Amino acid sequence: MNNAAYYLRYIVDNIHRTIVATVDNNGLPVTCAIDMMDTDEDSLYFLTAKGKNFYDRLIKRKFLAFTAMKGEDTMTSTAVSVRGKVRELGFDRIPELFNKNPYMNEIYQTQKSRHALTVFQIYEGSGEWFDLSKKPIERMSFTFGKFESCKAESGYYINDNCIGCKSCLEVCPQDCINLTQPPAVINSQNCLHCGNCFSICPVKAIIKL
Repeated sequence: MNNAAYYLRYIVDNIHRTIVATVDNNGLPVTCAIDMMDTDEDSLYFLTAKGKNFYDRLIKRKFLAFTAMKGEDTMTSTAVSVRGKVRELGFDRIPELFNKNPYMNEIYQTQKSRHALTVFQIYEGSGEWFDLSKKPIERMSFTFGKFESCKAESGYYINDNCIGCKSCLEVCPQDCINLTQPPAVINSQNCLHCGNCFSICPVKAIIKL
C-alpha cells in the first residue's frame, strides 16, 4: 500500500467524520460535517442528499477541502487534511456504502427515502498527514489520482547561499535542521512550517516553497 492509500484508508477507518469546506455563491467558505465512507487506493467516497445546499456547492464548484482529526487533545492529535476534485457518481453505490456503514440505516430507514441520496468521489487531489503525538512532530505530503506531486510541495528549503552560521538552528522549535556541513538541510517530515528560520537567515538562503 502506497502512502496516499494508507492515509486515505486511515481517514475512513480511524477518523471517519471530517469537517469539509466548500465555497458558496458569494465566494465565501462554508463548512459542514461529512463522513468519509469508503476508499480505494486513489480516491474517497461519501454521500449527501440532493436537496442540500452542500450538494449544490459540490455540483457548481466540483472541489472541496477537509480536515479529519483524531486525539484526546492537541498533543495527542493526528490530523489528515485533503483538498481535491469531486464528481457525482449517483445512486448505484448507495447499497454498498450502506452495507459498509450500517448506521446509515438508522437515518434513512426505507428504500424510498434513500433515493434522496447520491454518492460523490474525491478522485484527484493532495493532502498532508500531521502527527503531533510524536516528538519531533511528523508531517508528510501526499497526492492521489492524477494530481501532479510537484503541486503539493510546501514548506521551506535552504539553498547554496547558506553560510553555516547556525542562526536557523537556534530558533527551530523542532530541532529539525541538519547542519553537518553547509548548506543546512531542513528535515521536512519534522518541520512545523513556522517560518522562524526564513525570518532570521542573514543571507536569505531559506526559500519558502
